[in-house]
Amino acid sequence: MTELSILPYQTTLHVRDTCLCLHAQRAARALARRFDEALRPAGLTNEQFSFLMGLNRPHPPQIGEVAALLGADRTTLTAALKPMVRRGWAEVAIDPADRRVRRIILTEGGRARLAAAMPIWIREHGTLEAELAGADPARLRRDLTTLSSPRPGVAPPALCDRQETTS
Repeated sequence: MTELSILPYQTTLHVRDTCLCLHAQRAARALARRFDEALRPAGLTNEQFSFLMGLNRPHPPQIGEVAALLGADRTTLTAALKPMVRRGWAEVAIDPADRRVRRIILTEGGRARLAAAMPIWIREHGTLEAELAGADPARLRRDLTTLSSPRPGVAPPALCDRQETTS
């Protein structure tokens, strides 16, 4: 290794202190652990809660719609879906309008699991926002939405599309 290829420790400190990706990853991991612990009494992880919440719509979505909402790839969500189907929280059904399309249905068991988790989420989320004293949680959400947007100026998919919100 040549002397030129060694980065000074100051560079490491600079990245540690300024890297938005590193800070977002650390915050995401801390929040995931926090909500995993909070949701444990409801028998859910934060990932499962978000996935099931993404299914809680007037019309069953396709896996790609849920993937877009959660900012995950289809393969990851397909793998995460399997244990939820085994537990009876979700079902996969063929779309009657297009037999090539699969839709994910939130079952009564999944709805019950979400209903049990919701008071826990509300309490934990309220505590979290209170801990952000002096911060603006709405601004933080807007900034994170900007960062998670596929293209600058284009918002990521909403929980439900316009058609569903009018049903």
